[in-house]
Amino acid sequence: MNIERPDWLTQMEGLLEALNQGVIITDDCHRIVFANSGFGEMTGMPAEDLIGRESAHFYSADENQFILRQIARSAQTDRNRFEFVVPQKDGSRLPVIISARRIEDPDGREFAIVTFTDISEQKSAEAELREANAKLAERQKEIEEDLALAARVQQSLAPKSIVWGSMRVETYFHPVRTIGGDFGLVSPLDDDHLNLLLCDVSGHGIGSALIANRIYTETMTQLRSGAPLGLMLRRLNSFVMQNIGSSVFFFTVVAAQLDRGGRRMVFAGAGHPPGMIVTPGKEPRLLESRSMVLGALPEAVDMEATLDVDLDPGDRIVLYTDGITDVFDARGDMLGVPGVQKFVRETSSLRLSQMKQGILDRVADWREGPPVDDVTLVLVEVL
Repeated sequence: MNIERPDWLTQMEGLLEALNQGVIITDDCHRIVFANSGFGEMTGMPAEDLIGRESAHFYSADENQFILRQIARSAQTDRNRFEFVVPQKDGSRLPVIISARRIEDPDGREFAIVTFTDISEQKSAEAELREANAKLAERQKEIEEDLALAARVQQSLAPKSIVWGSMRVETYFHPVRTIGGDFGLVSPLDDDHLNLLLCDVSGHGIGSALIANRIYTETMTQLRSGAPLGLMLRRLNSFVMQNIGSSVFFFTVVAAQLDRGGRRMVFAGAGHPPGMIVTPGKEPRLLESRSMVLGALPEAVDMEATLDVDLDPGDRIVLYTDGITDVFDARGDMLGVPGVQKFVRETSSLRLSQMKQGILDRVADWREGPPVDDVTLVLVEVL
């Protein structure tokens, strides 16, 4: 096809051939007057075979309508840039960024310089990324479903509020994540005794929750067998060291066994914050742990691991995990056991449910920011 080639193009041809991009120059009738070898490689056609062609020769009708709209936009703004494709000889489409700029030569004729940048690697990477993101989203959904199920299982390990014999029990349980390392039980395993137990496994999240679940199962086995609290702590310590055996995890326990009349309690603690007994309006008595944290040392449980406590009507027992004590205010001061003692004393004349909420509210007011540890709280009132 005989197409007039502008003289100035001869001077630019070497430069245009040296570019890594595909380049065409079109006249005011949108016919190609020049195509560099880079554009020829993109189309799979010799550059000389492209001379005189218009976009309709390469594109489908719908694609060509899009190209014509872009040409019209270029006529209004003198330049344009958009993402599209270059048709190839085999019928496939090469993704490119097209940049067009209109120029006027010394003779007043209008031309357009159009560059094509191959973005096929970028598109391939984007496709791989989309596929990877889709797989990640699917996996994330599976994890969220697993965590939702795990959270329901974890809630089954939370201590439950009950009225039993001459005692009323109020409980609170809140993992700092979906699942956590705290668990508790309030369980009358026979007609004569009420068992209370709180356990705090080090760490947070899935690992701690799995170990807590395993310890819970073993604890229930020991309690059902009628093992005294001291022996139960020794067996739990040995069980974790022999079957889990990790220096990463350890756990603390506080346990109490009350008779049905609520007048006598056997208490045992292992590395756990002290329990408290409070008579309304008086200073709480502390029940200190006699044993060390469990899961780390074979001799962690003291030979005299338990203590007997006499109770009177109106007495209240307070058991909790360190998510209650180990909180800090804006100055960096920790609440600690003395702070909890104060809150227990201040709320001890309230109804038991109000006392529970009063303690939790005071801890929240003291704490700077959201909780960072699992929180479990058990209150018992002797009627």
